[in-house]
Amino acid sequence: MDEKAKHEKQLEDEIEDLRNQLEDFQQEKERVRAIVGKCGGVPTFNTRTFNIIFFILVIASLAVSLIARGTLRLAMSELAIAAISFKLIFLMHNQSRVNHFQLWIMTSIEWRLNEMMTEIRNIKTPTPTEAGN
Repeated sequence: MDEKAKHEKQLEDEIEDLRNQLEDFQQEKERVRAIVGKCGGVPTFNTRTFNIIFFILVIASLAVSLIARGTLRLAMSELAIAAISFKLIFLMHNQSRVNHFQLWIMTSIEWRLNEMMTEIRNIKTPTPTEAGN
C-alpha cells in the first residue's frame, strides 16, 4: 500500500507540475501576443479609421477625375496616385518593423537555444571525480 500511495503522490505532483507549466505557457503566450499587437500585428481603431478615410479619398478622387474635365481631372488623378504611393510606402515601413521584430525574436531564441545546449553538454560531460568511479 505504501508504494501505491507514493506512486499516486508522484503522479499528482507531476500533474500539478504540468498544470503549472501550462499556466506559465499561457501567460507567456499572452505576453508575446500583446507585444506583437503593439508591433503592428493587430489592426487598431486608428489603423482602421485611416484605412477607411484613405479608401474614401482614393475612390472620391478617381470618381471626380472621371467626371471632371481639364486641370481638375489631372489633379484628382495625381492625388489618387500620390495617396496610393504614400500608402505603399507606409505598408513597406510597417512590414520592415515587423521583419525587424521577427529577427529580434529569432535571434533571442537562437541565443537561448545555444545557452541551453551548452548547459546540456556540461551536464553530459562527466566531472573528473565521476569518471574515476
